[in-house]
Amino acid sequence: MTEPVAVAAGLLYLVAVVLLLAVRTWQQYRTTGSTGFNGFRGAAQDPAARIAGIGFAVAVLTGLVAPWLAAAVVLPVWSLPIAVPAVGAVVAAGGLLLGRTAQQAMGRSWRIGVDVAEATDLVTHGPFRLVRNPIFTALMMIQVGTATMALSWLSLAGAVLMVAACQIQTRWVEEPYLRRRHPTTYPDYAATAGRFVPGLGRLHPTPLTSQAAGELA
Repeated sequence: MTEPVAVAAGLLYLVAVVLLLAVRTWQQYRTTGSTGFNGFRGAAQDPAARIAGIGFAVAVLTGLVAPWLAAAVVLPVWSLPIAVPAVGAVVAAGGLLLGRTAQQAMGRSWRIGVDVAEATDLVTHGPFRLVRNPIFTALMMIQVGTATMALSWLSLAGAVLMVAACQIQTRWVEEPYLRRRHPTTYPDYAATAGRFVPGLGRLHPTPLTSQAAGELA
């Protein structure tokens, strides 16, 4: 029973990577003339972005490889009640749906990574009405969900790494950038929408000082 579930986890993760990364990048380029990929520029400007970027890359590689190693019986899988991988599959599928919905809501503002010199609109509609970072929520759901479908030390490590990368990118890269770029609107928005889950991780409004706002102008 483990091998078919591991194959399902591998296929689900592969579909997620194709839809959320490859297809979305192609759509962005066709619409705007830019891939939306700022990863290298952001990592060069910010050590936190560099750490998060490495974490994302390793987590994705782990998510792609671990299920197939489990399916080939090369990687030992921990025995769990059948309900656990079933719930994992539902969580991962929900994450994929959330990710695609959030990407569509972002429209032309969609990007991977942060370029501090870039100006993007503050998106607050769709799933962003309730959660400030629904795409990161989706990534964590996909990684954790597929990991539990064929749980091993490698898939667990990938899930932990993805959660850590999302936390670093959000708290130390994305949120400071958005505070600087939208000094009046983002604090109010962040006070009403949760960070990853509705109602949790809301920020108290702390507008920038006039000096910081002047540096941005």
